[in-house]
Amino acid sequence: MKIKGLRWWVVGLVALAAVINYIDRQAFGALWPDIAKELFPDMTSDETKLIYGTISAVFILSYAAGQTIFGKIFDWIGTRIGFALSIGIWSLATMVHAFAKGMISFSIFRSILGIAEAGNWPGAAKANAEWFPTKERAFAQGIFNSGAAIGGIVAYPIIGLLSVYLSWQAIFVCVGLVGLLWLVPWLFIVKSSPDKHPWLSEDEKKYILSGQRNEDADKDGNFEEGYNPSTGKLLKHKESWGVIIASAAIDPIWWLFIVWIPIYLNEVFGLNVKEIAFSAWVPYVGAMLGAWFGGLLAQNRLSKGWSVDKTRKMVITLGCLVMIPCFFLLKAPGSAINAVIIMAVLLFGFQIAIGNVQTLPSDMFSGKVVGTLSGFAGTAAKLGAFGLTILVPMLTTGGNYTSAFLIGGALAIVALLAVWVLCPKIEPIKESK
Repeated sequence: MKIKGLRWWVVGLVALAAVINYIDRQAFGALWPDIAKELFPDMTSDETKLIYGTISAVFILSYAAGQTIFGKIFDWIGTRIGFALSIGIWSLATMVHAFAKGMISFSIFRSILGIAEAGNWPGAAKANAEWFPTKERAFAQGIFNSGAAIGGIVAYPIIGLLSVYLSWQAIFVCVGLVGLLWLVPWLFIVKSSPDKHPWLSEDEKKYILSGQRNEDADKDGNFEEGYNPSTGKLLKHKESWGVIIASAAIDPIWWLFIVWIPIYLNEVFGLNVKEIAFSAWVPYVGAMLGAWFGGLLAQNRLSKGWSVDKTRKMVITLGCLVMIPCFFLLKAPGSAINAVIIMAVLLFGFQIAIGNVQTLPSDMFSGKVVGTLSGFAGTAAKLGAFGLTILVPMLTTGGNYTSAFLIGGALAIVALLAVWVLCPKIEPIKESK
C-alpha cells in the first residue's frame, strides 16, 4: 500500500500533537482563578500571582531541561518512539494534576509535564528535517507551529465549557486522556523514517531526499550523512550560537503571553474563568495566521529563486518589525478587547519569525545533529522564559504590566541581531579542514 503525500500526514499528526500539548498546558492558567479560590482562599491577588508564577517557572525550568534531554533522545531512538514516549508521559502527568493540593504538589506534577512536553519541539524539528526538502521546511514548521496556536485557540473555550459541568480536577483528567488517544494513529502511520517507510511512494521518497541539500554537501549526487560534528565541534560554530541566542531571546516573548494572558485579563480587567475562556483565545488566532503566513512566504521566496539566507533573514526581520510596535501599544490598551487584538497582531509577527528561526538548525547542519542543536536552542529559550516568568510577579505588582512588555520589545531586537550578526550566511555548513 502506498499513500500519496505521506509527509503531510506526518506533519499533520505532529501539528495535532502540538494542539494537544497546548490544551494540556493552558488548562492550568485557564483554571487558575478557580484553583486559587479553592486552595488559597485567604490570599491576596498578588500573593496567588506569586504562587502561580513560581509553579509556572518550575514548569518552564523543567521544560528547559527536557529540551536537551529529548533532543538527545530523539537523535538516539528516532522520531517515532521519541514522540510516543514524550506524549505518553505528558498525558499521564496532566491527569495526575487532579490530585494536587498546593504549591509543592502542583510544582512536582508541572515539572514532570514540562520535561515530557519539551520533546514535542526538538521532535518536530527532527521530523521536519527527515520528512521535508529544504524549500518546504518553513511551511511544514508553520503547520506545526499553527498547531500550537490552534491549541491555544481551542483550549480556553473547551476548558471554559467544561468548567460549567466539571470540577477543575476532572478537567485535568479529561484533557490528559486525549493525548493517550493520539498514540494510536501515530504508531500506525509513522512506521519508520522516509527512506524505509513501506507506504511512501518512490517518487515522494526521491523528492524528499533529493531536496535535502544538507544530505549532499559535496554535491556528488550521493545523499550521504553530510557534516555531522560532535557536540563540542557543533558548539564551536558561531552559527550554532546564533541559533541558540536568537531562540533564547525570542521564545520568552511567547511564554510571556501563554503564561500570563489569563492572569493579566483577570487582574487588569477583572475577567473571571468563563470570561477569560471566551477572550483569551483571540491572540492565538493571530499566532495561527502568522505561522501559516511565515511558512508560505518563505516557501514562495525560495520557489522564486531566493537563497535560503536571504529568505530566512527577510522573514525573521519582518516578524520582529511587526512585534516591536505592539509592545508599546500594550502599555495602555484601554480595554480587554483592545488588549487581546493587539496581542493577536504581536503573536502574528512572533510566529512569522519563530517558524524560520526554528528551521535554522536543519538549514545549516545534517539531520544527525538537528535534534541536538534544536534541543540546546530550546533549553536556552526556556531558560530565558524561566527568567522572565520569575520577574513578572515583581514587575507587575499592582497590575502594571508596562515593564514586562518593554522587556519583550527589547528581546525581539536581540533575537534579530543574533541572526544577522552570528549567522552571516545561512547555508549548509561544511567541516573545517
